[in-house]
Amino acid sequence: MPATEHIRNKLSQLPHRPGIYLMKDRFGTVIYVGKARDLRKRVSQYFHPSRRIGWDLKLNALVEAIHDLDVHVVRSEPEALLLEGRLIKEFQPRYNISFRDDKRFLMLKVNMNDPIPRFTLTRLRQDDGAVYFGPFPHSSALRGTLMIARKKFNLRGCRPLTPGEHDYKHCLYGNLKFCTAPCIGNVSQDQYKQQVLAACEFMEGQTGEMEQQLEAEMRKAAGAQDYEKAAQFRDALADLRTTTKKTTRFSRTPWNLPVSVTPDQDNAELARVLGLAAPPERIEGFDISNISGTLKVASVVAFRHGRPDRANYRRMRIQSVKGQDDFACMAEAVRRRYTRLLREAAAIPGKTPAERNAPLDEDARAIPGELRKMMNDPAESAALRANSARSRASSPLALPDLIVVDGGKGQLGAACAELAELKLSHVAIIGLAKEFEEIYRPGESEPLRLNQDNSALKLLQRIRDESHRVANSYNAQLRLRKISESILDEFPGIGEQRKAALLKKFGSIQRLRLATLEQIAEVPGFGGKSAADLKVFLEARSRTEPLIESQEIVAGPNCPDE
Repeated sequence: MPATEHIRNKLSQLPHRPGIYLMKDRFGTVIYVGKARDLRKRVSQYFHPSRRIGWDLKLNALVEAIHDLDVHVVRSEPEALLLEGRLIKEFQPRYNISFRDDKRFLMLKVNMNDPIPRFTLTRLRQDDGAVYFGPFPHSSALRGTLMIARKKFNLRGCRPLTPGEHDYKHCLYGNLKFCTAPCIGNVSQDQYKQQVLAACEFMEGQTGEMEQQLEAEMRKAAGAQDYEKAAQFRDALADLRTTTKKTTRFSRTPWNLPVSVTPDQDNAELARVLGLAAPPERIEGFDISNISGTLKVASVVAFRHGRPDRANYRRMRIQSVKGQDDFACMAEAVRRRYTRLLREAAAIPGKTPAERNAPLDEDARAIPGELRKMMNDPAESAALRANSARSRASSPLALPDLIVVDGGKGQLGAACAELAELKLSHVAIIGLAKEFEEIYRPGESEPLRLNQDNSALKLLQRIRDESHRVANSYNAQLRLRKISESILDEFPGIGEQRKAALLKKFGSIQRLRLATLEQIAEVPGFGGKSAADLKVFLEARSRTEPLIESQEIVAGPNCPDE
């Protein structure tokens, strides 16, 4: 699949630097995480035509599924490897194989509280008072460096926690004089701990003297034509430099990563900055999309515990608003969404399931009389809210803990008026204005501005962007449907499959008019003759009808309409 215009623009802006890249599908789900020494070269290879000729079915499937990508630049390739492993464990992308298990990178551990401390390799960091070095991306280099440190500082390599004289009899390190043998009293325990502390400084990067020594030994062996020994010194020097190179260890995921891997923390921070009693379990976001007042649509996206809950996304066509009025559109979207939820939660007697689930086509406070009567009764209204709260954990129809509308005071005021009419003023609601990322709250004259690095703001931006994407996708689908039902329907002999294939390849009638015969003939179901006939048909129609504006196909979410 050739890269879309959106992806091509991103590829042209990628730096020639090391980093990680995240491939995402049309729902925003991370499907592959990779690392690169050169981001532009590596990521561009996925979309090179020559790669599509191969028989790698997994690669072909991955490229077909890519709808968007993000990158994160790091300082070196080892850093990229460490971050790649962490993100794969967090996201569990479907196209990644390595790092999906619970195996972690190696670390070096020493507990100075032991009577005779020893360096050991471990993959799990524990709260046991020990000193940890790492993780290290190259395990072989770490093992080689540890061997150098043991020889240089005469450290023990035996397993017993507190070795004694009986262990020394069979100790290879002691007999080879690699170890100063504190177990038999050759040195005191305090003296041995000083050796261990010196080794810790060595592992922290104070290796200049050792590097010079290894390099001198390597040159000396090479001058004597003892190339095998010179190669050993060369490999030891490379391992030492690899292990002690300054590398970010990513004890936590970078804050500026394009996607969140700590949604629970983001959700808790959102509750704190908004003054909510508890982190919102369920958040719903609203957005409106239209083209000059036509094809007006609204989207409702759901987030659960800070994560997208795509099964409960909804979208609707605005029905009662004439012309371009974003405030009225937002009011209708909120009114229809929560009127329907209340109606279904109330389980009104005499209503069939089909009637309860039917979209609300009526305008202006279209609430059934039975439900309005219940809501006006304080006792019944409280019972209704309690029933909704009890079912929140299991029912997709439960009321949200927080509503986020895309817009400022106008959109927020329209939404609040509808909630008040529905007796739902107790539901928290905010508006997020895009220009300055200001948060508007009911009853507050001044907006709340958070630092751009704040995780709560990042979560709100993800909700806003997701609702924007769903609304725009639905609008694009309606535009495409309108196009497909017009000119192509008049072409003799064309069916739904061939019409869909044309629109999928070219995206609009305007682009189809500009296409060559060869490009049209590449579409499944079209040969040379049918492509020529279609070309003549479109040219004839272009002389008698105005051109339809070019509209790109945007894949919409697989979510039901309200």
